[in-house]
Amino acid sequence: MSSNFNITDQQRDYSQYGLSGNPFPYSPVPAENPEIFCGQSHVSEKISSTVSSVLSTGKSKHLVVTGKYGNGKSHTLKYTRSLLRDRDDVIVGYVAQPGEGFIDIYHEFVYDLGYSHLQRLAYEYLASITRECTDETPEGAAEMRSLINEGDVLLPEIIPEAIRQLSEITKFADFARAMVHMIYEDTNLYAWQWLTAEGIRYEQRKEMEIHSALDDDTMGVRAFTALKNMLLELGYTAVFVFVDEFESIARLSAKYEQATLNSVRHLMDQNSSGLCLLFGCAPEVWQDVMSEYHAFSERIGQEVTLKPLTSDHLYDLIDDYLALERVSEENEANLRPFTEESLDMILQRSQGNVRQILALCSRLLDDAADTGYKVISPEAVEEVL
Repeated sequence: MSSNFNITDQQRDYSQYGLSGNPFPYSPVPAENPEIFCGQSHVSEKISSTVSSVLSTGKSKHLVVTGKYGNGKSHTLKYTRSLLRDRDDVIVGYVAQPGEGFIDIYHEFVYDLGYSHLQRLAYEYLASITRECTDETPEGAAEMRSLINEGDVLLPEIIPEAIRQLSEITKFADFARAMVHMIYEDTNLYAWQWLTAEGIRYEQRKEMEIHSALDDDTMGVRAFTALKNMLLELGYTAVFVFVDEFESIARLSAKYEQATLNSVRHLMDQNSSGLCLLFGCAPEVWQDVMSEYHAFSERIGQEVTLKPLTSDHLYDLIDDYLALERVSEENEANLRPFTEESLDMILQRSQGNVRQILALCSRLLDDAADTGYKVISPEAVEEVL
């Protein structure tokens, strides 16, 4: 019996379109560090204004980005995050969705920072204590680690003072001990598990002289605030938290939804400086939040909506994607192999939904390459649709 399978690693040839490859994603899920923004200027202006206010004043400010499924909320949050990650004066964390409560938001945020980053922050803090208490003047985490490893700085000389000062700064002695234990080989994994709210046994906490369990929303707010205050003490300007798919709180029971919103509200109340929360949320859920939970929504107050793409936005978006794979400058500002007519049909059928547009363009470009079409005509779009 014959088989119709024909699996090969040979790449399609897009050279007749002046392209080295298909620039459109096969699965239109936002990249971790997107190269292209969807080009809605009112959104980029509002986000830029919010972020710039936090960076320039140090005062906390928050924003909700709303938009229907597939209109680019996740893409927008990840694009903004990629811009901020280039700065060395801020800490940025991404939360894919809020989970069952604030403790899950906290867990995902710290996990996104990562073990190595958190350990580096612990060394940074010890470097500041070392400069204050000894003759050594380490400039950062790497130099501090080297001084400890070479025996130039003895931990018993600085750890008690480090815990004392960090406890004062954070108002959370257990957090201070956990951060300091991030540098000890014997206990750093226990410290990491406690700091990420994964939960550790009593015996493991006792080894680090930690008395509390980090296991509920109230403790999560306290730990997050402690981390932010430590970062401000180290000279960071702000902490940025991107919370995606915030609409999933609507799946929680009324009790847990209200508890989650109250915890985020308490976080905002306790952090009037150095904090920026950016939420991605479906518009209908955000409307419900605004109408039912005034105390929460009033503390954000800022909202910007991603709208379906217009034809001008679409042409710019397709041109930007094609530019990623163009092999020569002569094809710049060129929609080839698409035509304006075919893109208008794609826009109409997709109702301006970015996710559907990118998926369809990817498929159409491959079909054109397979069949040898010189252009992607409205008829070709009709056939695929």
